Amino acid sequence: MSCAACAVSVESVLSQQPGVVSAAVNFATQSVWVEYLSAEITPADMKQALQGIGYDIIVEDTEAAKDEVEQIHRRQYEDLRRRTVWAVVLAIPLGILGMFFMDVPYMPYALWALSTPLVLWLGRSFFINAWKQARHRSANMDTLVALSTGIAYVFSVFNLLFPEFWHRRGLHAHVWFEAAGIVVAFILLGKLLEERAKANTSSAIKKLMGLQPKTVALVGPDGHTTEVPVAQVRIGDLILVKPGEKIPVDGVLRSGSSYVDESMLSGEPVPVAKKAGDRVVAGAINQKGSFQFAAEKVGGDTLLAQIIRMVQEAQGSKAPVQKLVDRIAAVFVPVVIGVALAAFGAWWIFGGANGLTQGLLAMVTVLVIACPCALGLATPTAIMVGVGKGAGQGILIKDAESLELAHRIQAVVLDKTGTITEGRPAVKALFWSEGVEQAEWQDVWYSLEQQSAHPLAEAVVAHLGQQVRAVHLDGVANHTGMGIEAEYRGEKVFAGSLALMQENNLSLPASLQSQTEAWGREALTLVYFARQQAVLAVAAITDPVKATSAAAVRELREMGIEVYLLTGDNRRTAAAVAAQVGIDHFQAGVMPADKEAFVQELQRQGKVVAMVGDGINDSQALARADVSIAMGKGSDIAMDVAKMTLISGDPGKIPAAIRLSRRTVATIRQNLFWAFIYNIIGIPIAAGVLYPFTGFLLNPMIAGAAMALSSVSVVSNSLRLKWRS
Repeated sequence: MSCAACAVSVESVLSQQPGVVSAAVNFATQSVWVEYLSAEITPADMKQALQGIGYDIIVEDTEAAKDEVEQIHRRQYEDLRRRTVWAVVLAIPLGILGMFFMDVPYMPYALWALSTPLVLWLGRSFFINAWKQARHRSANMDTLVALSTGIAYVFSVFNLLFPEFWHRRGLHAHVWFEAAGIVVAFILLGKLLEERAKANTSSAIKKLMGLQPKTVALVGPDGHTTEVPVAQVRIGDLILVKPGEKIPVDGVLRSGSSYVDESMLSGEPVPVAKKAGDRVVAGAINQKGSFQFAAEKVGGDTLLAQIIRMVQEAQGSKAPVQKLVDRIAAVFVPVVIGVALAAFGAWWIFGGANGLTQGLLAMVTVLVIACPCALGLATPTAIMVGVGKGAGQGILIKDAESLELAHRIQAVVLDKTGTITEGRPAVKALFWSEGVEQAEWQDVWYSLEQQSAHPLAEAVVAHLGQQVRAVHLDGVANHTGMGIEAEYRGEKVFAGSLALMQENNLSLPASLQSQTEAWGREALTLVYFARQQAVLAVAAITDPVKATSAAAVRELREMGIEVYLLTGDNRRTAAAVAAQVGIDHFQAGVMPADKEAFVQELQRQGKVVAMVGDGINDSQALARADVSIAMGKGSDIAMDVAKMTLISGDPGKIPAAIRLSRRTVATIRQNLFWAFIYNIIGIPIAAGVLYPFTGFLLNPMIAGAAMALSSVSVVSNSLRLKWRS
């Protein structure tokens, strides 16, 4: 594809195929995402349809196919570079001779000799592609370039060989060999600079891909290591990692210890200490000691592979504003051709003695200066850089729509556990009711909490685990956001919040009541354990607030964003945490459905709402929010539902993500402004609207340079995002 009009053609052809649900072409990445019904159409059918209109597509998702794509891009770039170098070599003497030595005898023939290889050989791709488009009744940027340079060249050849045709009519026979040749050189140079700039916009994904090593040191049953390709690693394999090496797959340390740099994945610059039992992820770099770890996730299942896939999908997705640009690009080339013909006609009719000559010159200049590429690159290049920048900071963005929408966020709703707090709760103390047989009932409590995946349950299990044994329970039932119940020897037992106790009409003995009130004043989270007749014990659990939470909340408020805290915890704990981090609005004792309802209520007030959470109980609210943000160390469900994921789970990344969105949207608007204003101002000037007032006519060579620079300026403006903190 050579311009935005090509992208629109590919998209419309694919969308019209029976069985294709939707197709989205990204001109910047030269890729297309297609949703289709496999029973009605195959990728081979799509390939055939595109080949029918002069394009081609690689549909295989194998390593060989990826290598082929890379080789094709490399060959195309090398061919473009070679043609550009030769075009510049020929254009320099062509321009000098055409501007300063036109009166030298036989000079037009020298210009013809220099411009012919420039236009017909080095610029042949424009004519080939324009012919392919014309055969299928469509047009693109190549059509504009081929028409402008072709008309200028053919007209010059005619005037050179048959000057009497004009002399008989009292007119001078002009030649524009230098204009045609230099326009081709400028456009080739512009495309080369554009390709180099576009390559920079995708540097983030290349860095991520470069994080996985090609080979690994596999430890055999006898302890000897063997170097094997990473593709051969299977789950359970033991792998040796030495200092300075990249971790090839996700796994769990079995022996040794080290510090591991996970900054390229999480955005956190401080190396993380790892010991036996800790998890390591593909792409992280081992810094100090050697260690062996067992592979848990390999191939496309690793965190690194998922990140790469998510970044690629996000970079290939379309922002809503792009739909408007696509509609304009679809009619851009036909409109420009119409304007060029109108300019030619106006000059011919009203231009006097030189009207035909000036009309042809104006038509060529209009065709040269018009640039659909700048329009086509304005949005996707900014999205690519924004998504890549986010990935480098540990902010995974799922699609362009959420990146664009995040700049409008007015309210952020924060879950407490795992978002504001560490999410690693620990039991501070247990208190048993008088007369309870602790030895038996703590076995039951331990066994009951083992059936729950809630972090508070895990804290109780970790605390009791040293001194208990598991017992058999029947009829286990989870009450989302409240706790868990089961049957033990025909009697119901419960573990969970005060709300669960009250729902089952269980009251606290006096001794427990006074203790819970004392703990409540310390803002500790309480978990109750009860049998059918009475509450037996209570656990006081502490969950420290993350070091960056208060600063994150302060930043959000400084950005003019309202911050809310929601938690299923008791009111005292919620109030204490809210006060600690500087949140004025909070709600305690909320169920998952209540969180969703709260988000809906804010939306009904006309606010754009972001929900930030890490657990299964946040997934409803995450799905409801305008922008959903998951903490990367939370549940897979939350990460699947969310449109953004903060890999490190640092709340400080929330304002960073919103700032990134604001800067990306600002860049898109700047790009679109310059792309539109360039064409809106440039095309009428090229047509000659200033001539009646100022006598100014735009030279086609200047028009060619301006057209080349317009695309480069848009891509360069997008690249500025990379260097902003």
